[in-house]
Formats: sequence, structure tokens, C-alpha cells
Amino acid sequence: MSPLPSQIRELNDRLRKNFACRPTAVAGPFKVVITQGVGLLGEQAFAELIAKVECFDAFDENNDPHAEHDFGMIDHHGTRYFWKIDYYDLSMMSGSPAPSDPAVTCRLLTIMRAEEY
Repeated sequence: MSPLPSQIRELNDRLRKNFACRPTAVAGPFKVVITQGVGLLGEQAFAELIAKVECFDAFDENNDPHAEHDFGMIDHHGTRYFWKIDYYDLSMMSGSPAPSDPAVTCRLLTIMRAEEY
């Protein structure tokens, strides 16, 4: 495996595992977006979903073919949710020129109900 996917994977894991409780542990700028369906969850269910995103480790060749840890599916209270990390330039106007470089990349973590995809 080349260093590029491993660097991207490390940055994605740092974002996913730390965005809610320890944002200063995330390397580089980031944004988190939730869809309307996620926003309608009650406080407890929302906190449980965020904990599942942070703890997600069920990566395999089917859901992580590039070994970047940039996507996951979670079943929560009978509903399927997706989370996805995308890479933008710092202006958030176009894709990042180098997703492995936090100095030029803003990571966007989106959390949504599967049917909102």
C-alpha cells in the first residue's frame, strides 16, 4: 500500500474519532454536516449515533476499496445511516489538490439517513 492512502486514512480516522469531543485533535480544517433526518433525532439518539460514527471500525474491501476510511454504514434504532468524508480545497469551492495534506485540505464529514442519499 502506498503512503498516500495511509496518510489519507490517518487524517480521516482522526477527524471521525475526534470531531465531537476533541476537535483540536483533528489535523487541518474540517466541517461536519448532518441532514434533516439526522437533525430530527432526539438528543439521546443523536449522541448515540455520533458515538457509533466515532467508533466505527467495520472497514472492508466492499465499503473501503481505496483503504481511506472515508465511508461507513451504521444501523441505529432500526434505521440505516451513512457517513462520508469528502476532500475540498480550503475555500470549499473545489476538490482538494492533495487530500493527504491537511495544509491544503478541508475535510467535510456528512452524516445522513440512507434514504436521504
